[in-house]
Amino acid sequence: MAKVREKLYITVPNLFRCPISMDVMRSPVSLCTGVTYDRSSIQHWLDSGHDTCPATMQVLPSKDFIPNLTLHRLIRLWLLSGEPSPDSRTSGDQLRALLRGIQTADENLAVFLSKIAEFAKLSGENPRLLATFPGFDSAIVRALARSASRIDATENAISILDSVFRENGDSAVAGEKIRRLILDAREECFVSMISVLRNGSLRSKIEAVRILEFLAGDFQSKKSIAETRSLLSLLTSVLKDGGEEINDAVLSLLAVVSVTQSAKVELVRCGLVDVLSKMLRNSSCSSTTAERCLRMLAVVATCADGRAAMAEEPSCAIAVVERVPKVPKAAAEDAVVVLWSLCCLCGNVKVRDDVAKRNGVAVILLVMQRGWEDHVRGMCVDLIKVLRGACKNPLELGSYDTKTTHIKPC
Repeated sequence: MAKVREKLYITVPNLFRCPISMDVMRSPVSLCTGVTYDRSSIQHWLDSGHDTCPATMQVLPSKDFIPNLTLHRLIRLWLLSGEPSPDSRTSGDQLRALLRGIQTADENLAVFLSKIAEFAKLSGENPRLLATFPGFDSAIVRALARSASRIDATENAISILDSVFRENGDSAVAGEKIRRLILDAREECFVSMISVLRNGSLRSKIEAVRILEFLAGDFQSKKSIAETRSLLSLLTSVLKDGGEEINDAVLSLLAVVSVTQSAKVELVRCGLVDVLSKMLRNSSCSSTTAERCLRMLAVVATCADGRAAMAEEPSCAIAVVERVPKVPKAAAEDAVVVLWSLCCLCGNVKVRDDVAKRNGVAVILLVMQRGWEDHVRGMCVDLIKVLRGACKNPLELGSYDTKTTHIKPC
């Protein structure tokens, strides 16, 4: 096989690239510093706890941003013009050559994959081109399945798939065939992804986790992913030593695939409750990570093993009640589910006393002011009753009558 020396390019004006992702901006917005970013990229930067402009590193007096409508119109005109550059006219022949390469090459598989990965990263349009290019779907899945013994080849295959899935996520047609092909070759493809989760770079691990979440499109695929041998244990281990970005990706995936009792029990066995409790107690834990920790605790609270593990972990309930006033409404509901499961459903006296000592009654009263559906309000009322009994000076809160049949013991 002749070496492929040409690089693939679709020329993108620098003005149209987001300074963070370096992709063509879909929704350009400007900060008060005057720098324009893609909305999703800058929102993630700000949600991660940063208070500076990424390009200038100036401290932001305001985190508000406004749409850059002029630039948005220019980008749309450029995309609609469809004028191919001299380099992009030959990209079709080059892609066909590279796809033949990854289907037949063994020794040079990583080289061919790296060139396609480079092409995919050049602009937001390129992954969309790849998704619909004849033969790409079967070629990239086959390459992923064959790459388990070559970490560099696997990382490139995963990088390509992550780019394609992220850019075509809203298109059922573009990604569905690839998703089905990977699930059909699940054993071989998952071995490759697990090898990256064990030995790959941080970026490749994040991409592998995102791909797994994209694959989890229905109940059966979620179940299959969760039942992949050693995967849940490996993901829990990643959480123990990971940074914010990888932790957020893993927690998002676990919330999606934990659809069976066996998956929840396995996560508890792997020590997930202890890991989540430590993350919540960490003062540097971001609001996004805290929300996802609470989501996962609410998930495992629906099984008896999960509730038992949380009751035995001294810091779990304390960490949850301390986070309640600091998180958005959806996460606060998850926290209420956890506290109700431990204090009311299980009736654990030690947990009840710990929560009461942490001003649990006042916290729940504060939560109730947000306005809830009946089942959540019912849990709050139940909590106030049991926590009031644990207080030295019980609050006179009147008589509450509630029925909480929303969670049943497993």
